[in-house]
Amino acid sequence: MTAKKQYIIENILKNHKTDFSKDEYIRKIERKTVKNPVIFVGTGTCGLGAGAGKTTIAVKEYIKKNKINAEIIETGCIGLCSSEPILDVQLPEFNRVSFEKATADKVKQILDSVFIDKSPDIQSVLCQFESSDNKKWNNIPPINELPFFKPQQRIVLKNCGIINPTSIDEYITTGGYTGYLEMIRTKKNDEVCQIVEQSGLRGRGGGGFLTGKKWKFALRTPAKQKYLICNADEGDPGAFMDRAVIEGDPHRLIEGMAIAAFAIGATKSYVYIRAEYPLAIKRLEIAIDDAKEYGLIGQNIYNSTVDFEIKVKTGAGAFVCGEETALIHSIEGKRGMPRPRPPFPAISGLFKKPTIINNVETLSNLPFIIKEGENNFSKIGTDKSKGTKVFALSGKIEKTGLVEIPMGTSVRKIIFDIAGGVPNNKQFKSVQIGGPSGGCITEVNLDIPVEYESLIEVGAMMGSGGLVVMDEDTCMVDVAKFFMDFIQRESCGKCIPCREGTRRMLEILEDITHKPLHNTQHEALRRFKGVTQLEKLGKVIQETSLCGLGQTAPNPVLSTIKWFRHEYEEHIFERKCSANVCTELRVFVIDVQKCTGCTICAKKCPTDAIIGSRKMPHFIIDDKCIACGTCDEVCKFDAIIIK
Repeated sequence: MTAKKQYIIENILKNHKTDFSKDEYIRKIERKTVKNPVIFVGTGTCGLGAGAGKTTIAVKEYIKKNKINAEIIETGCIGLCSSEPILDVQLPEFNRVSFEKATADKVKQILDSVFIDKSPDIQSVLCQFESSDNKKWNNIPPINELPFFKPQQRIVLKNCGIINPTSIDEYITTGGYTGYLEMIRTKKNDEVCQIVEQSGLRGRGGGGFLTGKKWKFALRTPAKQKYLICNADEGDPGAFMDRAVIEGDPHRLIEGMAIAAFAIGATKSYVYIRAEYPLAIKRLEIAIDDAKEYGLIGQNIYNSTVDFEIKVKTGAGAFVCGEETALIHSIEGKRGMPRPRPPFPAISGLFKKPTIINNVETLSNLPFIIKEGENNFSKIGTDKSKGTKVFALSGKIEKTGLVEIPMGTSVRKIIFDIAGGVPNNKQFKSVQIGGPSGGCITEVNLDIPVEYESLIEVGAMMGSGGLVVMDEDTCMVDVAKFFMDFIQRESCGKCIPCREGTRRMLEILEDITHKPLHNTQHEALRRFKGVTQLEKLGKVIQETSLCGLGQTAPNPVLSTIKWFRHEYEEHIFERKCSANVCTELRVFVIDVQKCTGCTICAKKCPTDAIIGSRKMPHFIIDDKCIACGTCDEVCKFDAIIIK
């Protein structure tokens, strides 16, 4: 054990008496070996959504019925969301073994295979966690050999799904808080800023500004009170990294916040988190209370003269509150609306005091940098983009979940090697990166490295790290419309370019994805004229909007036009959607050779668009058809053709 770890353990034992020695205490918490069986259930939000709550109940019933003296521990998400619920079992003298899709109805079979047969159920087994202190299970791969985990390099996600997120002791035995305590005893504020700047850590949110450089602005601004804010609002569709980190390892965030606050000279901090994250809030509040009890938060921390306080502020889920100045207004109790900059928050922010705002992932990198050194961090990644990046994989992909990969990894490797590619032998089409403010990457650009500059060059951006994969059945015009509808509804309305411009862009997209109402020359001209203005309108919004969210609002539209212009032209000129996603452009025809005249489709049609006599072929009246697809759903003879 390192001197740093021993230092904090001794302090904890000094203040919190236990019934066993220090070495026994450490062995119990680290769980390298166990005296009694331990059962772990992944109960992050994704796990609970897949049925982990019922799995936990089934586990409790099993050990009670079989009189097994086992400990049940609820962990966060390990990242492989597509395999949830995940259940792990660690027996005395054996490696911890993990099972996937362990729903309540499979619990008995899984636990019988471990406790009775001593041969884990091969149909449900996922992997094992290798340890030199324990025996290996035969024919079960180590976790680091799974294609999903092997290319990853975990810093932020290191403990997620592994440790008990509500146990500060477990976090400490992994080396937690040791770097922080050593730092406040031996370093000065500007030294910490310099270490973080030299590490090359860039903000894991919008523009990727150098974190240490940003901190120096606040440090050099004289003020009696300074603030640190953790932005855990995470409003991008398809992004769930921050939630998973807080649910799985909240103490890493707290330690990161404590480091950042010390670096800029702040004594007060806020975690701004959306109210839709109740589990993350609950576990974060437990962690804060424990850190206070252990003297890691509060006044004169470990006789260092350092003070640090954290408050949790829940937001109402407004997308615009992800923007720094709007977030500050929300914490102050005002309406969440951006303000012009300068002055920047580092100079005049919360309550007009110097304020630094970093997101969860940025702050969660700090314990590693301070403990392991800036050089060990900077050697990961590329020349301009250091360290790792966490991505949330969703959409048309085999393995959805969270991955943490070194910067410079290609997008192709993430999608096809780590996540298993597109399911059902479908053709890859595009991946939306960076959420509503980002852009799409096509097959042509799949080999670009994940770097801030490289992504910008192809019209995308790193953003928070959401990756939404789309296959051949996706309509890119519909995707652009979805993001534009989201942005338009979430616009705060303060500036005209964003408020009115995004509305007009949405109207144009709705025009070209709907069947013309009257098909008059005037309507066709208005429709065509709107399309010709789409790109010009997007560039005006980019150049004149007040905040970063408005300035990036047109990105999904401009990006899809750039790479999928032929789909826009198809919608405009042919009034057709090849993917059959834009329902109002679909044309339904009845195959008279297959139609038996059963009349079911005519009875179910909501607009009486289907005519025909019983036991005779039926026909669809185009002018009445609204392309709802009801006829296709109810037809038992495959007589409906979609053109």
